[in-house]
Order: sequence, then structure tokens, then C-alpha cells
Amino acid sequence: MAWIELDSHQLTVRFTRAERILGLVGDLTVPRSSVLSARVVANGLRQVRGWRVGTRVPGLVALGTFRWRGRRQLASVRRGRPALVLEIAGGRYDEVVVSVDDAEHVRRDVSGRG
Repeated sequence: MAWIELDSHQLTVRFTRAERILGLVGDLTVPRSSVLSARVVANGLRQVRGWRVGTRVPGLVALGTFRWRGRRQLASVRRGRPALVLEIAGGRYDEVVVSVDDAEHVRRDVSGRG
């Protein structure tokens, strides 16, 4: 399962070796200032849409890059897990959707609000 690392200047989404292979993705690092919004959703699979490069098993997992209506989305989500949805400005992706442990806590850290 992917995880998010934060420091004072940047946010990094790290993937396991299996996710890199199955999703045809690599780790993503963006400046924290480029994160426009962060929210938690109960079902991350519903957030993922469009044409995919990677792996998707309907109702179970979505992993890779998804394109829809001129937008690019990076996803690593699993059924039954809450997901963090990040809107990104000026980067390779417009949105990142990642199932993470304690998604609400990570959202507060990312947005810098309690």
C-alpha cells in the first residue's frame, strides 16, 4: 500500500515495488504549496475514473494513471479503505487518490490544519 511522506517543503507519495510494477508508476514528489486541497473519502474507488495505464479490478483495486476530460489522476486505492484525495496545481497530475492508514490524520497534516 502506498504511503505519504511530508516535510516542511514537499509531499511525496511512495509506492511499494509491486505497485510500481502493476501500476506502471513511480514515486511522486510535489511542493506542499502546489497542494490546493485535501479531503478524505470513504470509498476511493468511486473517485477514480477514465482511461487507465496500470491495473484496475472493478470494485477491488485501482492503481496507476487515469485520464478523463483532459485531467490526469494518480491512484492507488483499495476496496474498503478510506482514501485521501489531493488536488495538485502545476504538476504532472491534477489529482492524487491514495488509500492510506488514518486518512483523516494525514489530511490534517497535509493541509496544515487541525
